Amino acid sequence: MRYNLGIVYGGRSTEHEVSLVSAENVYKAVDKKLYNVSLIKITKKGDFLLNKSDNFNLKDTAKEMVPITMFPSKGKNVLDLKTGDKICRIDVVFPVLHGTYGEDGTIQGFLEMLDVPYVGPGVLGSSVCINKVVTKKLLNDSGILSAKYVSFKAHQKKEINFSEIVKKLKLPLFLKPANLGSSVGICKIKDEKDFNKGLREVFKYDNEVLIEECIKGREIECAVLGNEKLKASVLGEVIPSGKHDFYDYDAKYKDAEGAILLAPAKLPKDIVKKVQDLALRAFVAARCEGMSRVDFFVTPKDIYFNEINTIPGFTNISMYPRLFVLSGIKYVELVKKLVSLALERHKAKQKISTNRDNK
Repeated sequence: MRYNLGIVYGGRSTEHEVSLVSAENVYKAVDKKLYNVSLIKITKKGDFLLNKSDNFNLKDTAKEMVPITMFPSKGKNVLDLKTGDKICRIDVVFPVLHGTYGEDGTIQGFLEMLDVPYVGPGVLGSSVCINKVVTKKLLNDSGILSAKYVSFKAHQKKEINFSEIVKKLKLPLFLKPANLGSSVGICKIKDEKDFNKGLREVFKYDNEVLIEECIKGREIECAVLGNEKLKASVLGEVIPSGKHDFYDYDAKYKDAEGAILLAPAKLPKDIVKKVQDLALRAFVAARCEGMSRVDFFVTPKDIYFNEINTIPGFTNISMYPRLFVLSGIKYVELVKKLVSLALERHKAKQKISTNRDNK
C-alpha cells in the first residue's frame, strides 16, 4: 500500500527556522515510491498552508503556498486537506515541529482528536518532556540522576534570591527556559550581573525558569527508536569549540565551526552500555514512544541526565539520524521505520473500546 504522508513543519515557535531545515531533510529522505508526500506548513501566526513546491524557504504569501482546511474523514482514520474544491487525504503525519506548539503535546492532541496516526511520542510523553522541570522530577523519582536545580514561575520573580541560589548551586550556573529547546534563551551565569540579565532573557521566551548547577562533564547523546521493542543507538559526543562557552543556539545553527560532533563517542564499553541503559529507562519513564534523543553529561564519577528531545533535529548536523546511520539504519530506512511505528501504535489504540458495555 502506498501511503499519503503529511510532513508538518514550521510552527508558532522560536525554533520555527530550525524546523524548516529539519523538514527539508526528512522530505529528502522519504522514499517517494512508498509515500505520496504533502508538505503542510504552519506559519508563525498559526495558519496552515499546503506547500505545492519542494522549496522550504518560500514566503507564506508565495503562490505555491495555499491555505487549507483540515478535517477528519468519518470512520476512515485519515485526514482530509481541502484547498478550494480539491481534497487531499493524509494517512499518517510526520510532525517536524520543534518547541512550543509542536513538541509539547498540542499538535499531538490535535491529531489524536482527528484520529490520525503520527510519528513520535504521544500527548503525555510530549507534554512531560517539553518541560525540563517536570522531566527532572519524574526521572529523579525513577532513580535517574540529574543536576541540582531550582525553578521559578514568572509570578515568583520577587522570590528569586541570587545569594541563596549560589549557596545551593555554586557558580557558574545555568539559566534555562523550562519549555524550550535548541538552546534558545539558555545563559551561562558567572556573576550577579549575568544572572539578572539572564533572567530577563529567559522570561522573554518563557514563564518558567530552570536554574541549574553546572556539570563539568562530556556531553553525550543517545538516540532511541521504538514503541515497545526499543533500540538504543551508538553514542555521540558534542564538543563545543573554544569560541563558545557551551553548546548554545549560535554554536548549533549559526557557526559551522561551533562544535565538533563526534560519533561514535570514544567511551569505554561499560560506560556506553550504562548510558544506553539509562537512555532506555528515561524513554520509558517519560512515556515516550516512536523516537526521542536522550542527552547526558558523563563525568569521571557519575552520569547525569540532561534532557529528552521528543522531536529531535533532522538537520544536516543533527545527531538523531546520524547516530542511527552509524547503528546500521540508513536515513531512508529510519524514516520508513518511524512511519511504521506511528501506524503500529495507532492500530493498537483502535482496539481500545470507547463504548461502555452495560450488559
